[in-house]
Formats: sequence, structure tokens, C-alpha cells
Amino acid sequence: MALTHRPRTVRGYGTAAGTGTLAALILVGVCGSPWYVSWAEAHTAPSSAGGWYLRLLAWPAWRVESADSAHGVLATDLRAILLLVFAAGLLYLLPAGQVARVPGSASQFFSGWAAYTLAGAAATLLAALFTSGGSLLAAFETTGTGAGYGFFAGWIIGLASLGGRA
Repeated sequence: MALTHRPRTVRGYGTAAGTGTLAALILVGVCGSPWYVSWAEAHTAPSSAGGWYLRLLAWPAWRVESADSAHGVLATDLRAILLLVFAAGLLYLLPAGQVARVPGSASQFFSGWAAYTLAGAAATLLAALFTSGGSLLAAFETTGTGAGYGFFAGWIIGLASLGGRA
């Protein structure tokens, strides 16, 4: 076999969905932590663009222990858990065969971004239905916040998805 016909395997690179899921886990784990949330509230101004963005990154806040023992930890952290589950699922579903054939393409970036935006909206909708007493109006009102978070933070997941293999 000639040297020019070597199989084209990309070793050392993860899958686009895997690296995107890892980036989502890190983003939610770090920026949703109680320490980051309290820092962002104390050290940023909501009237500035940078402060607004740093506070937005803290949106999927999770807690180490629950303040309300009646609902437990699962009820208070449901939004962050669902965001990670939906992000992982959508990152594996959205990059179809067309995206996978072109590693490093803009379509991988936009697939990761879109997956995180959709995951933010879906996680907020379901978490609001489960935790707000099932009010459909409250769930619809808060879904826009989740979609906005996914839109403004999803580019990070899109960048992480670049260059991965199928």
C-alpha cells in the first residue's frame, strides 16, 4: 500500500458531540456553581453589557444543598440537570451525516449552538412545568429566558464542537 493511501482516521480528537457535551458540563458546572453565582451578583453591574453577560452565564444555577427540604435537591436543580441532558442528547442528534463529513466546518459550530439554544428552552419549559405547580403560563413565560441563555452562551458549545469527528 502506498503512503498516499493511508486511512484517514483522526486520532486525538473527540467527537463533536462529545466535546460539546463536555463544554456544556464545564459551563454549567463552573458558571452555575453557588460560588460563581454569588461572585457574579456581588461584583458585576447588571447595567453594563459585561456584567449582564456574566450574570447570564450563571442562569443554570445549581445548589450544593437544598434550602427547601420539601422539594429536595432534585426540584431546585432540575433546570441545570435537564439542560445537560437535553444538550447531550441534541448534540448527538443534530450533527447529521452532512455535518460529520466536513470536520471543522461552520455547520458543526451552528449545530452545537442550535443544540444548546434548544436545550436551554426545553429544559426551562419542563423544569417550570414540574416545579411551578404545573402552570402552563408560567412555563411559557420562563422558556424565553432559557432560550435567551442558550442563544448567548451557545456559541461556546458551538466552538467546542468544531473540529470533532462524527
